[in-house]
Amino acid sequence: QVQLVESGGGFVQAGASLRLSCAASGRTFSSYTMGWFRQAPGKEREFVARISRSGISTYYADSVKGRFTISRDNAKNTVYLQMNSLKPEDTAVYYCAAALPAKDYNDWGQGTQVTVSS
Repeated sequence: QVQLVESGGGFVQAGASLRLSCAASGRTFSSYTMGWFRQAPGKEREFVARISRSGISTYYADSVKGRFTISRDNAKNTVYLQMNSLKPEDTAVYYCAAALPAKDYNDWGQGTQVTVSS
């Protein structure tokens, strides 16, 4: 099991940038594929981005492709989500999650609120 704590959320104007961080503790961080998800009010949680254990491979939801960048620093046990050109529709609680190989995302953080005003 790994414990995850997100930070970096906030209230910004459309077009601004934010960088989310997710600090992990517990078992070996580099053993986990890491993902970012978000949940807007009244909507289901949706996938945003994921990054492989080594950090070489990334994958994004179409809605954020070209604007968001996921990265990780295994030496610091941290995964990041750089969010540029933010839109009001990006407003949500953002969660990071960890998955072992061939497993579902079983470990989740508490979330960090991102609010983008128009």
